[in-house]
Parts: sequence; C-alpha cells; structure tokens
Amino acid sequence: MKKTKETFTDPRDGRVYKTVKIGEQIWLAENLAFDAPSSKFYKNDESNGEIYGRLYNWETAMTVSPPGWHLPSNEEWDILYRYADGKSGTESPYMSKTAGKHLKAASGWNVSEKGHSGNGTDDLGFTALPGGYGYRGGTFDDIGNYAHWWSTSERSRCFAYYRGLDYEDDEAYWDIYRKYYFFSVRCIKDDTPKKQGGQNDR
Repeated sequence: MKKTKETFTDPRDGRVYKTVKIGEQIWLAENLAFDAPSSKFYKNDESNGEIYGRLYNWETAMTVSPPGWHLPSNEEWDILYRYADGKSGTESPYMSKTAGKHLKAASGWNVSEKGHSGNGTDDLGFTALPGGYGYRGGTFDDIGNYAHWWSTSERSRCFAYYRGLDYEDDEAYWDIYRKYYFFSVRCIKDDTPKKQGGQNDR
C-alpha cells in the first residue's frame, strides 16, 4: 500500500514539498530544490529542477537543508534501506539487492540495454527519480538512469559517502565520491527516532 503523503513548506522560499513517513522516519518525498550558492540545475535547465530538484556539491549539501530537517547520515540511510527490503542487521554502510524496487518512482526511469525497466513500485512513497549528477567542470550525465544523494558521512577530507539507485536493477547501494561532484539532496526530519525496521514492521 502506498504511503499517504503530507506537505512541508520551506520558509526560506515558500516552496511546498511532499513528505512521507517510512517506518519511524519522516523524509521529503522530493529532492531538495533550494537555490543555494553553487547549486545547479541539470544541464542548467530550470525545467529539470521542477522535476528533479537541484544538484549540490557535498559542502553545500551539508548546509542547505531547511529548518527542522537535515542531510541523512549513513546510519539513517541504512534504516531506510532495511525497512524497504525487510532485512535486519548492523552492517553499515548497507547495500540492498531489492530496496530500490520499493524506493523508485513507478515511472520516469529509463529501460536498460538488457530490457530491464528502471521503474519501481513506489509502495513506500519515497518516489525516487533519476536526476543524474554534475561534474566540477560544468558537464552533466545520466539523467533518467541514476539517482545519487549525498550523506553527511565522510570517508576522508576529499571524499564522502553517497546513496544511489539505477535503472539497470533493483539495488539500493552506497559508494564514495569526491566532494566536488554535484548530487541530489533528500532531507530527513530532525529528531526522527532511529529504529531499525523491515517490511514486517509496516
């Protein structure tokens, strides 16, 4: 059953976002689109921002969340992944073979070269869309194919962890990238209880 969405209005610019409660966590159900310094639209096209939000380097992503919300840590992303796939555990960062199916929007994803539809079921209401990413030099890539979101968790001075979904399979994964890349931002509500959970808890 798809989750019921509510709304949150960002007091900084008046933009209204859908929100959704998944387990004990409350997430924005859309990518952030706040016009922060150094943020970009994919290919600098404002129409892309209406669908996919803006792209941010890690330094900006760390400070751009609206009041009452924050950029998720690895541990908070792990809870979401485990809720989506119904598995428990303590491994962090956690990669799931199946969580992407539940987190991805039911339309808007490309079909892979092997014929796999990138669309998900969106039964959790997270409605992940493939907003692509940007390079420091000003180019962009993979809209329709990949969704990448920053986390607060750092690997080193130059690298940070991100979370991703793609059109080729149902995985929900993590990786490490240089902080100057431009990825999407999904915010989680402050003071959300940190409870591990799976599908059986729905």
